[in-house]
Amino acid sequence: MSQTLREFLDWMAGTPLRVLTIVVAAILIQSFGTRAISRAMAKLAAADLVPGPRNIVSRQKERATTLGGVLTATLKSATWIIATAMALGEFGFDLGPLIASAGVVGVALGLGAQTLVRDVLSGIFMLIEDQYGVGDSVSVLEIEGVVEKVGLRVTTVRDGQGTLWYLRNGEILKVGNQSQSG
Repeated sequence: MSQTLREFLDWMAGTPLRVLTIVVAAILIQSFGTRAISRAMAKLAAADLVPGPRNIVSRQKERATTLGGVLTATLKSATWIIATAMALGEFGFDLGPLIASAGVVGVALGLGAQTLVRDVLSGIFMLIEDQYGVGDSVSVLEIEGVVEKVGLRVTTVRDGQGTLWYLRNGEILKVGNQSQSG
């Protein structure tokens, strides 16, 4: 074996192999995590959490679908942020100063992105309070339609004419939900 080929194989067994391992691990984590979330939400949708006359099975399924979408998006974001940081570390980037400056950047972003923070907090409380979910018929702002997707920052509603509206959760001050009963 030539010296050049040996050096190439030694190099391939180092950083590129470790980065490939990180990417494969991230893909596997995302795949298994998404599957686990789907299974857990399917069990939650089928479980009889509120026995008795107020058992609202369809509402529970909609809520599980909404929560499953948010958890899947959160898992995907966290997985790829961590995988990217690990891959950068393998290429020799010093992550210490980056992590140390994250607090300063967080404060600056917090001040500069107050509407984003308001949207996310509103989305969290909207999910906790179960104000509406995927498939609900709602009146939001001046729009009446069916909720197609609920995220932490944005809710999408399709009106009767087929227009898809993107509504920032922080701007939704009043919502009428025709799908929820007493």
